[in-house]
Amino acid sequence: MPSWAPLSADQVAEQRRGLSEEQLQHRRIVIVNAETVTDVSATDIPGHYGPGQDDSWDLNRFAQQLRIDYHQNRPNDAAFSLIGLDASIANAFRRILLAEIPSLAIEDVFIFDNTSIVQDEVLAHRLGLIPLTGGTKGLKQLRWFKKPPPKDDFAALAVYDQDDLDPSASTPNDHNTVVVTLDVECRWATVDKDGRDGKQLAVDGEIDPAVRYINSNVYAHQLVFEPQGEQAQWFSGEDVIRPVNPDILIAKLRPGQRISLRCHCIKGVGGDHAKFSPVATASYRLLPYIEITAPIVGSEARKFQRCFPRGVIALQKDPASGENKAVVADPMKDTVSRECLRHDEFKGKVKLGRVRDHFIFSVESTGQFASDELFLDSVRLLKAKAQKFKRHLSELEEGR
Repeated sequence: MPSWAPLSADQVAEQRRGLSEEQLQHRRIVIVNAETVTDVSATDIPGHYGPGQDDSWDLNRFAQQLRIDYHQNRPNDAAFSLIGLDASIANAFRRILLAEIPSLAIEDVFIFDNTSIVQDEVLAHRLGLIPLTGGTKGLKQLRWFKKPPPKDDFAALAVYDQDDLDPSASTPNDHNTVVVTLDVECRWATVDKDGRDGKQLAVDGEIDPAVRYINSNVYAHQLVFEPQGEQAQWFSGEDVIRPVNPDILIAKLRPGQRISLRCHCIKGVGGDHAKFSPVATASYRLLPYIEITAPIVGSEARKFQRCFPRGVIALQKDPASGENKAVVADPMKDTVSRECLRHDEFKGKVKLGRVRDHFIFSVESTGQFASDELFLDSVRLLKAKAQKFKRHLSELEEGR
C-alpha cells in the first residue's frame, strides 16, 4: 500500500492503541534473511506509529534504557556492550576514538648521521609510527605545539595569523615538546669488550649476526628520553617517556654503519595523522539475534549446532520427546554466517537478525592510555562538542 493511501478504520484504531510489548521488541531487530537484510532503518521516530505511540525523545527514558556492560577490561584491550543508543551516537564515539583524542608521537626527526641502508625519510616514518608511553599526568599537561605552515603553502599562510597565537606555542619548549635521541653504531664483537672474537667466529662459520656483531639490530628500547626543563619532574622513574613495545625493530646495521638522530615528539590527533591515534582499532558490531520458532530435536539439533560457532547453540534434554533439543546459549559469539538458512530442514524454524541498539564495542589502545579511559575521553569530547554547538545556536538566535 502506498504511503499516501488512506488508512482503514482498523489501522486508525491500531495507531491510537500504540504498540504492544512484542511489537516494541520486534522493531529493535534487523532481520537477516538468506540473501537479504531487511528492517534496516530505525522506526522510533515521533509520529511513525500514530498518536498512540509516544516516541518523542525523553531524557529520563533515555537514562533508564542506557546501559553499559563490560565483558573484558584489560589496559590495552576493552570489550563492552553499549545498549540503548542510536547508531549515530555509537558511531560518533568510534570516530572520536580514532581521530580526535590527542596523543604523543614523534613529529620531527633531525638526522645527524645515517649510513644504514634505510633511507632518511623511511627511517623517519618508521620512528613516527612507534607508539610511546609515559606518565599519564605529565602527558595530559603537555600543551599543543602550533607548527607554522611551510613558506611555499600560500593558502595556509593566508589564514595563519601569528599575532593571535601565543609565541611560545610555535617554539619548542618543555611544555609542548618531548625530546628522544638515538645513537647506535654497529661493530665487530671483540674479546676485550664482549668476550668473543666476531671475526674469528665468522671464519669458523658462525652466521648469526647477533653473535658476530654488536648492535646489528636497532630496537625501539634504544631510544633515549632527554628531559627538558620541568619534564624531569613529570616523567621520571616508571613514568619516563619510552616506547610501548621495546622490541620494535627500527633498522639493521653492519660493522661501520651508524644511526645518530634527535626526535621531537608533540601532541596531535589521528585526524591529522594515524600515528597520533591513541587506538590500534576501535570498532563495534550489533548483537546477533537468534530465535528458534519451532523445536529442533535429535540429529537435526546436532546439525543445527554445527551451523554456528562453538558455544552459540547448546543441547538440552526435551521432556516431551526425550531427545536433545537446540537452545540458544550465547548469541554474542555468533558471526551471523547464515549457514543454518542454507538447509531445508531448518526453514521456518529459525529467525536470524541483529539488535539495532545493542553495540558490542572493541577498543584496543596503542598503550599510551588505558582503553576504558579512552572511551570516557570520547564521551567527554562529544559532550563538549554538543555544548559548543548549543552556544553557536544561541548566538544565531541573538543575531551575533
